[in-house]
Amino acid sequence: MSFKDLPAEARPREKLLARGAGALGDAELLALLLRTGMVGKNVLQLAQELLDTFGGIAGLLQTGVDDLRQVKGLGGPAKRAELTAVLELARRAMAERLRERTVFDSPAAVSHYLQLHIASRPHEVFAALFLDAQHRLIAMEELFRGTLSQTSVYPREVVVRALHHHAAAVILAHNHPSGGVEPSRADEALTQTLKAALALIDVRVLDHIVVARGQTLSMAERGLV
Repeated sequence: MSFKDLPAEARPREKLLARGAGALGDAELLALLLRTGMVGKNVLQLAQELLDTFGGIAGLLQTGVDDLRQVKGLGGPAKRAELTAVLELARRAMAERLRERTVFDSPAAVSHYLQLHIASRPHEVFAALFLDAQHRLIAMEELFRGTLSQTSVYPREVVVRALHHHAAAVILAHNHPSGGVEPSRADEALTQTLKAALALIDVRVLDHIVVARGQTLSMAERGLV
């Protein structure tokens, strides 16, 4: 089943042309990329199933070709490759935006960037955004991975990577796979440990952001950095 099988008012292409892309929901935008559904499932239903399977747009943006291969109805390699390419462009566009401007000019962009990268991970990930003297993004690195409940973070390794990138500042980040963004006492202690270690090489810790699916929390705004 394709768009032509849908009622005229439900066709994403016509809706986009008439009202703009902002009028479309996530499933409708994704359906435009997919173009066709499968027997017993129209293209909008297939798009919604993809979003449900991968945890929304943020989760979908973390998928690769191998992940998409497991989804029945995506057809051959051409469709999977096209979808993967679009998702990668979205990730790169977000990174480019952060490289072009001071991160604090666009705090929402930082949150969105972290949502795209680590919010939907099934395990805990600790990452660092390395910034130049103008607080523009140089690189983001996932430095450590842990279990659902804890991760081992070694300050020496964070310092080594900061020196490698010639960073002037960093934003720390980690996810809570189980949901919720309230920082733990361990999160607070780790922040202070890393702040002290990085201060020895004259690198400032600007923030430590806790990320969960659909939400983020700035420890700096809480006065914890």
